[in-house]
Amino acid sequence: MAFTDSLLPATGPGLEAESLAVTALLNCLVREVARPAEPGALLLPETGRLLRVGGTRYPTSPALRTPDGWRPLTLTELAELTADELRAATGVANAALPAEILDSRDVTAALLAARRATVPPADAYLRSEQALLAGHRYHPAPKARGGGGPGAWLRYSPEARASFALPLLAVPAEDLVEDGDPGALDLLDGVLTSPPLDGGLVTLPAHPWQLELLGETGLRPVGVTAATAVATASIRTVYLPEPDLFCKFSLDVRITNDVRRLWLHDLRRLSLVAALVDVAFDDLPTHLPRPAVLRDRGWRSARRGGDGGEALAVIVRDGLGRHVPPGLTPLLAAGISEGFPGNPLDTLDEDGALLWWQRYLEHVVPPVLHAYLRHGIVLECHLQNVLVAVDEHGMPGQALFRDHEGVKLVAERHPGPGAPVLGGVRAWERLVYCLLTNNLCEIAGALAARHARLNGELWTRARTVFADAAKEYADPPELRDLLAATHIPAKANLLLRWLNADGAAMRWVPIPNPLLPFAS
Repeated sequence: MAFTDSLLPATGPGLEAESLAVTALLNCLVREVARPAEPGALLLPETGRLLRVGGTRYPTSPALRTPDGWRPLTLTELAELTADELRAATGVANAALPAEILDSRDVTAALLAARRATVPPADAYLRSEQALLAGHRYHPAPKARGGGGPGAWLRYSPEARASFALPLLAVPAEDLVEDGDPGALDLLDGVLTSPPLDGGLVTLPAHPWQLELLGETGLRPVGVTAATAVATASIRTVYLPEPDLFCKFSLDVRITNDVRRLWLHDLRRLSLVAALVDVAFDDLPTHLPRPAVLRDRGWRSARRGGDGGEALAVIVRDGLGRHVPPGLTPLLAAGISEGFPGNPLDTLDEDGALLWWQRYLEHVVPPVLHAYLRHGIVLECHLQNVLVAVDEHGMPGQALFRDHEGVKLVAERHPGPGAPVLGGVRAWERLVYCLLTNNLCEIAGALAARHARLNGELWTRARTVFADAAKEYADPPELRDLLAATHIPAKANLLLRWLNADGAAMRWVPIPNPLLPFAS
């Protein structure tokens, strides 16, 4: 099978995009497929090929063993080797994923080029949201956006520091569908280009990209919001700083493992999940820091045909102002891991880095474990769903959790119909992946990249926080097993995409448990 390189420049954004795409694919291969072979080499077991990989935190510079020695590989060649290996391992062919890998690289190049012509926002929070040029570091095609060119998505992309007004649609009462409390949408002032709304009509903000994807909606456009919406790390979620509100939209584009539509089964669970999460920290032990939750208040949409409102759905989420105390600045955890101008990790010496990590652990880990152990709630606490508010010295002073759509409930604790449940073992695996593999491993990696000598101490301190939680909750078997486990689960994103699995599917591969003493 052969794939064609696009005509990317050999320097600048094209070269950087190629490097980021190679790292993402290598991360997946190293985690999910390759096996250690001779010193300095990795074996692709089904095809018998040997790879050599450079880099420290992020792998780079792949080379293939040939009779004439080690030959450097381009992204296209690495994608070909990956396809050969996965086809041999699974018996399944997939021509779409290699194309997605190259599309992801091309998207990244366009984003990098566009970003050079922009000015970083003054707000550190927005800089952290718009920092994810590499995207998901363990996904083979983190920036693929449906195969369309930059004209389709560039003006809506957080990486290009996009901001825009939201189109407003007039929805007849008989077509309106909503749940919870989406009333904040009624407070969005509009710049009207149509006559004022007649009786029985309600305004519905829409994402402009989704309107372009849908074409004719059957609804009357009446103008745009007066407030500007700023693209966040989740391209379909925008922040409106003026009214201090987040809006999360359906977006009929595959990004990583999902088509990002707001599905009815998730929307119908939103109020149930919000009510449970609202009280999850009310009984948090008083000596532990209390987090905040950016509540998904409700949703609104208009029915189109038989879709029940999925295509035009918008979730209303709390803004930051009502939750973040004065003197603290919220930052996206994923942005801290990735890096951005003003990242608090950049100014820390070794002692400061250890203190920063200790406070991050204390604000993030105990509440997540409490929600699970006391209430059977699995917060989707990965890097893009956790904010940490820092003080004037850059030290963590509060954790904030967001996005109820990904919250799961332990089936044995929440047996009622319609709840987004997982059986106990699967629920715990998901929590460990989100909290430990996706979040803490990457934050610790960012700190160790700056202070390599600290790696062992970082994980000693993390183990202590988990062990203290075990004592707090009478030594639950989940924590006892975690602290003794040799491996923890990591999501197999490469294999899931190769098999074209449902976006909600979970398939795990084991990685070494960093919480084990001396594991690092």
